[in-house]
Amino acid sequence: MRNGNSTHSKGFTIVEMIIVMTIISILATLAVPMYQKSIQRSKESVLKNNLFTIRNVIDEYTYDKQKAPQSLQDLVTEGYLRQVPEDPITGSNQSWKVIMEDSLTMVNQTEPGIFDVRSGADKRSLEGSPYSEW
Repeated sequence: MRNGNSTHSKGFTIVEMIIVMTIISILATLAVPMYQKSIQRSKESVLKNNLFTIRNVIDEYTYDKQKAPQSLQDLVTEGYLRQVPEDPITGSNQSWKVIMEDSLTMVNQTEPGIFDVRSGADKRSLEGSPYSEW
């Protein structure tokens, strides 16, 4: 040391910086797909829960009123639901596919109503089955 100056500079070399950036990019490459799958799994879980709730409420409505609901909005109007749940895959509460009763299984022969509900999404789940078949 002369004149109080250090001969060693402080900081990182370019090689050290490249190594650190490479490690960070490898970790990010591994983490992003795992994060996206966890988001998809949570959406699938919400979809299963929403379908279970809607189907259960349709059954309760049909039992109480002795006729099936004509629309999902009937469930809200009659107080069985606060609002029609959102399909988490499509992001809309208007995309549900309703399955109407057929003439042989109708509770009320004069007014066929909703028998089942399915997702309106045209995508496939992580396990490979279409959401529209759940």
